[in-house]
Amino acid sequence: MWVLAGLVLLTILEKPVLTVHPPWATIFRGESVTLHCAGHHALILEPRPIRTLWYRGHLLLPAHTRTLEVQAPGVYRCQTRGAPVSDPVHLSVSNDWLILQAPPAAVFEGDPLVLRCRARADRPVQRLHFYHEGRAVRYYPAGANYTVAQARAGDSGHYQCSGTMRIPAEGAAESAPLFSARVAVRVQELFPAPVLRAAGPGPAGGLVLRCDTRPHPRRRATTLLFAFYRRGRALRPFGPAPELTVPARPAPDLGAYWCEAATASRSVRKRSPWTPPGAAGQAPMAGPSTCAPQGPPGALGVDSTLLLREMRVLQGLLGRVLQELQGAVPQQPTEAPGTPAASAALGGLSPLPASPSLGPPSHLCGSSCAVADADAE
Repeated sequence: MWVLAGLVLLTILEKPVLTVHPPWATIFRGESVTLHCAGHHALILEPRPIRTLWYRGHLLLPAHTRTLEVQAPGVYRCQTRGAPVSDPVHLSVSNDWLILQAPPAAVFEGDPLVLRCRARADRPVQRLHFYHEGRAVRYYPAGANYTVAQARAGDSGHYQCSGTMRIPAEGAAESAPLFSARVAVRVQELFPAPVLRAAGPGPAGGLVLRCDTRPHPRRRATTLLFAFYRRGRALRPFGPAPELTVPARPAPDLGAYWCEAATASRSVRKRSPWTPPGAAGQAPMAGPSTCAPQGPPGALGVDSTLLLREMRVLQGLLGRVLQELQGAVPQQPTEAPGTPAASAALGGLSPLPASPSLGPPSHLCGSSCAVADADAE
């Protein structure tokens, strides 16, 4: 008995997938859509049949079939036994003359994105415009769907449509431009950009490089292909293996290697970021810091010529300050030319010794040194 109970608990706890037919998130009042709950169930038979639970908001609906026809607006979810609740589907119901119909869920990268501008009672729409984030992106003389063959992340955002139609109540005359409500569209990442990592030693003393990425859980069946490059030269064309063995002697410069992952149709392709030399197994970096001293450990790396140049610039600035201060106070009896006091008043300061308080040279301090050079000139 206990063994059977233990086996019953061996289920795959995955979210069911909730789909809408027809595949639109906005409908006119009086219309309906059919929801379908595709659940991932146990690998073994349960003592009781699996039933489906339906929710609208926080309300449990009195239905247990895998499909549900609805007309009311709201946020719908479904759940199967032993699995979490599905992702929500937002259904909107409109009384407007014109609506923009978009997919009820996110569209994956590389998939087609279809938007439909529809009039009440399916009246013909003329002079049709589609807008993305307030900017017109497509015009049709007559009604048509706006289609993006392969969606990209930049296609996410708010869409709207406008058009004219003949309204019977106004003598069948062409109406003024009518605008739909704005609709949010989201493009879901199919897989993240790969990361090239050192996976460990390989055969014959080589080093194994791995191109790490994986498809979204809802698209786990997507086949990814991998290619490897070194300094812009292809080491291996696209293939199913995410690993490549390179010689370990001499030590490979990982910063020279990168990889690329793509779908079988190449509709989505992404390359790995730059990996710094000697960072095997570490997170990738955007590049070396331009403000960090370069050279072997313990070396200061300061050019004495540049340091003297910066000291002369500072000397000139101090001389100007002394001259301004001298003009702002009552004149004192001047010293004879050639005395130390007169030399200081004229800004003829002797060269200063090197001091860490003067700051780094220009090739280390960045834009602040450029400002000092401009003042000196």
